[in-house]
Amino acid sequence: MAAEFEMPVLSVRHLNKQYGPGCVHCQAADSPSLVKNYCEICGTVYACRDVSFDVFPGEVLGIVGESGSGKSTLMQCLYFDQEVTSGGAYISDYENGERNLFEESSQQQRFIRNHMMGKVYQNPMLGLKMNFSSIGNIAEKLIAAGSYHVGMMEARGTELLEKVNIPIHRRKEEPKKFSGGMQQRVQIAKALSNNPPLLLLDEVTTGLDLSVQASVLDLIKGLQRELNISIVLVSHDLGVIRMLADRTMVMLDGKVIEQGLTDQILEDPQHAYTQQLVHSLL
Repeated sequence: MAAEFEMPVLSVRHLNKQYGPGCVHCQAADSPSLVKNYCEICGTVYACRDVSFDVFPGEVLGIVGESGSGKSTLMQCLYFDQEVTSGGAYISDYENGERNLFEESSQQQRFIRNHMMGKVYQNPMLGLKMNFSSIGNIAEKLIAAGSYHVGMMEARGTELLEKVNIPIHRRKEEPKKFSGGMQQRVQIAKALSNNPPLLLLDEVTTGLDLSVQASVLDLIKGLQRELNISIVLVSHDLGVIRMLADRTMVMLDGKVIEQGLTDQILEDPQHAYTQQLVHSLL
């Protein structure tokens, strides 16, 4: 686990994301006009509310919560798929962790995305070009990060596809011809192509058969150990969190309601919602 003096790979501070303008009735945290995270008066949804956390080197942080809890919105904000309403995020490898990523230009954000992060989406169609070859998808990420040497890209793509157990003879095939589990493996290979310090995994096993889920999770666990990469892993499935996460953060209605070591959260949950989640797993 992370030592006290270790600098986080990623620090997120007071991240807020709302859809809608907000009004005098709902802007107070304990407003009676809010039903969960929705204002009945002005229609604003508070998707993420004052979310703060750190991810340390080589650590897997699990984020768990029901549908609509804000966990996928949080991931979209971290990967610049959406703009935040307010808050900060800092990566230690970028400007010594002193620049708020959300305040950088779109050009700089592309640079950060291409060099310092990889993301695996729940829906492979968001993370892959389905009509490109699998190796072409990896090359696309490498080109975005400034690689132009065809031989190097071919070698790197082949190496990564092998690592995620895609047969070599299928590397020129398009992901649309692959099963869901294989598409997720290609996404993982693409996300890892530039050796990013941080990997974002958003519900990567949802919709896969149980045996396929298990093999994808085994793959992630093996790669994480081998590469010592830091991972933020979002899931509504505590079984996935238990298998992979060192620490766990529980979200409900856009807020972080509990966080701690995964074993501690699963064995001695403090919040009533977390207790309910854990009991549903037993």
